Amino acid sequence: MARLNVKIADLELKNPVMTASGTFGYGLEFADLMPLDGIGGIIVKGTTLNPREGNDYPRMAETASGMLNCVGLQNKGVDYFCEHIYPQIKDIDTNMIVNVSGSSPEDYAECAARIDALDNIPAIELNISCPNVKDGGMAFGVTCAGAASVVKAVRQRYHKTLIVKLSPNVTDIAEIARAVEAEGADSVSLINTLMGMAIDIEKRKTLLSINTGGLSGPCVKPVALRMVWQVAKAVKIPVIGLGGISCAKDAIEFLMAGATAIEIGTANFLDPAVSIKVRDGINDWLDSHGCRSVDEIIGVI
Repeated sequence: MARLNVKIADLELKNPVMTASGTFGYGLEFADLMPLDGIGGIIVKGTTLNPREGNDYPRMAETASGMLNCVGLQNKGVDYFCEHIYPQIKDIDTNMIVNVSGSSPEDYAECAARIDALDNIPAIELNISCPNVKDGGMAFGVTCAGAASVVKAVRQRYHKTLIVKLSPNVTDIAEIARAVEAEGADSVSLINTLMGMAIDIEKRKTLLSINTGGLSGPCVKPVALRMVWQVAKAVKIPVIGLGGISCAKDAIEFLMAGATAIEIGTANFLDPAVSIKVRDGINDWLDSHGCRSVDEIIGVI
């Protein structure tokens, strides 16, 4: 059996397979379907400083080889997470990572600071694809200045491993990655969803309540893979790859493109045990190709 453990800054992963935020709940929902301690990490659903109701229904729609969603970060806020969710997940034997969202750098920083106090949460993942309410609704992650402002504010108040999740809805994702690296990001994860739309031609209306939503699933994989490859060559910090991964072959492609670890998202809806199957598939491939460690294939492209 090959060595599968990898390291993201100070974060030790028993294998490079994690689950993506928004697709795996708090992990508890999958406890009867797969061994939660069998993967490298679980990134729990997006958490904000204050409770959010999310968008109106309908907020999910199937597309060819993927899905659209506009859930809108529905959650009960960071205090609820700390008081009610954390006690239930703190002893799960894997890295429990919280995805943090906000509407201003100050919101992000305050939310991160409260999570910083939780002993068994070793890292956070910043979702910088959120709209900046002070700047006309433009997402923080689409400009270097916006992305850097969030990371700078959070870095001042958060002292553990800081992962920044990058938006693909930009002209040059590598320059955004360099901007957050310069402000103290320990790692970047990419890609977040691509902006998309679907229309019901009989009803003559869009399928989502707010017209547009985030596109995910196998259809985005070639774009995600290209962006991971570009970013891995542009920064010195570890890269976490995600976007359309549904089998071991997909994951190995991302590792070869330069990702140190990967996240599985939409595929969890089709097969709740897919992350375990991907972990085992990576190991089988390494064994069959004479590799003693996953490190031997990371960034070979």
